[in-house]
Amino acid sequence: MALDREIERLMAETSERLSAQENLRNVCHIRWHGEPLPSVDSVKKIVALSRAILFPGFFGESDINHLNVKAHTLLNIQQLHALLVNQFTAGLCLGEECENVLDVDGIERLAGEKAMGFIGRLCDIRGLLDSDVQAIFRGDPAVTMPEEVLYCYPGIRAVSSYRIAHEMVRLGIPVIPRMISEIAHGETGIDIHPAATIGKGFMIDHGTGIVIGATTVIGDGVKIYQGVTLGARSFVKDENDDPVKGLPRHPIIGDNVVIYANATILGRVTVGDGAVIGGNVWLTENVAPGERVLQAKAATMIVKK
Repeated sequence: MALDREIERLMAETSERLSAQENLRNVCHIRWHGEPLPSVDSVKKIVALSRAILFPGFFGESDINHLNVKAHTLLNIQQLHALLVNQFTAGLCLGEECENVLDVDGIERLAGEKAMGFIGRLCDIRGLLDSDVQAIFRGDPAVTMPEEVLYCYPGIRAVSSYRIAHEMVRLGIPVIPRMISEIAHGETGIDIHPAATIGKGFMIDHGTGIVIGATTVIGDGVKIYQGVTLGARSFVKDENDDPVKGLPRHPIIGDNVVIYANATILGRVTVGDGAVIGGNVWLTENVAPGERVLQAKAATMIVKK
């Protein structure tokens, strides 16, 4: 019995300490007036519903035909709208200062406006993703039909999540877009920051290990392979030794560029239209349009017996 009382005392004391405001401040962003926090499960549902709307039958319910597609789509949009309002509200609350008592009703109204803005962009997102699917179909001889891209290619899953999240970035939604990109990262091994700018007809082949940084700009018709990094060399710090946010520090990739496996391009360099970057290249300088940058062949030494 004494041991039981000691266990209960320890649990109560530990709970008290862990729940104290001073112990929560630097660990998690907590509200004291019931403001919502984002939900990973809800964000996953947003991605799943968005994919089902954009590619009916390929994601979500598979018994879609020309007779019921409108009803399925409307139902999914209604469910998506409710989730968007809820999670946009949570994201917008999270973007405010912790110490402020928030106007949650006003934030929810704003979230509703932004949710409608997102839904109004779904047709444009589908058009971009259709160009991405066609780019993979035309660019990979292993693909037998466009439908295979949707079912089998991690690149289109990662890019669909990116295009969904990027629209949320454009709407000014905090946190939720990054959650979507990290869910896709775990799902596919492809890490695309939702703030990056990517043109139409974007092809990812294989894809594992690709990293695309936040201020990257990619033109139309670009093709990249597994292991490619479009990253930053360094970042500027302020007087408190903290990184300065929002400065452009990642590459600009022109139209119709091909970047082969495991190439690394760092810093705010420009790769011109139609350039080809070979595998395993480490690049920190500008590349002219149409230029081919290849790794130097290793010297071979032949030892005779």
